[in-house]
Amino acid sequence: MTCVNALMVGVDAGGTGTRAVVATVDGVVLGRGQGGPGNPLRHPSAAVSFEQAVGAALAGQDASRVVSAGLGVAGLTGLRFADYSGALVRLGVSARLCVYADAVTAFAAGTTSDHGVVLIAGTGAIAARVRDRQVTATADGLGWLLGDRGSGVWLGLSAVRSIAVHWPGTPFASAVASHAGVETVDELLAWGNRTTPDQYAALAPVVCSHALSGDPLAQSLVDSTATELLRTLDELGPPAGPVVLAGGLLSGRTPVSAALTRALARRSVSHAVAGDPALAAARLSLRVDHEPKVPLDGVSPPPIS
Repeated sequence: MTCVNALMVGVDAGGTGTRAVVATVDGVVLGRGQGGPGNPLRHPSAAVSFEQAVGAALAGQDASRVVSAGLGVAGLTGLRFADYSGALVRLGVSARLCVYADAVTAFAAGTTSDHGVVLIAGTGAIAARVRDRQVTATADGLGWLLGDRGSGVWLGLSAVRSIAVHWPGTPFASAVASHAGVETVDELLAWGNRTTPDQYAALAPVVCSHALSGDPLAQSLVDSTATELLRTLDELGPPAGPVVLAGGLLSGRTPVSAALTRALARRSVSHAVAGDPALAAARLSLRVDHEPKVPLDGVSPPPIS
């Protein structure tokens, strides 16, 4: 039986940032921490971000009380498990680390069901079928150069493309130019060709804000984003089980979320909105420690090769 003073650690590591939580085994959050980008396929320092986030969340807590640790991560195949488990050891955590695809923790953050579909739109975008903490099928999630349609990067890039054509005279165009730090369309083109995916993703809130203010171009981009996400969801076929919406564009009150929700309502498809995926990762890891130790995809030790 778990000690009443025991703690659990959960981490959500995405393309834009890493968020960690420390909580009691009853789910009472005691600390939170943040770190830099957490996708190990794109960011070689992702394990450092993990250590920073967990260290900040553990501040003031007795790390020896941690009995389980879970990590939901984008770019799972690029993860070097030893880097992450070593980080926990340096922080004084002796609990084993359970690692999951971020789709699994996002799904668990929205439902207690053991199977269903999750649609994630944050820095990237992916739809996934989940069963028993394993991803059984995916649509998109191909990265910003090959896919991620409807993601924050996709929306930001679409905005730059559109403003390059509709440059003069709108507050929306001025806001995009201000974000890029440019004053002419030629400077915007130069910025757009040298910038990073994260900088494109940072434009998504600008688009959403101007859509809410009634800008027709921004609204059309939002509607197109929702349409692309719906197409990605459709690639998995009719959902069997609950549909969970997750990621920054879908888990908050954004115009993208509103447009997609309306589209799902027209189809009579019910959905849930994901809560905290870091806390979900912690709960999943605690659950594993109370089950028979059977091989599960993405669960350590070791989680992946």
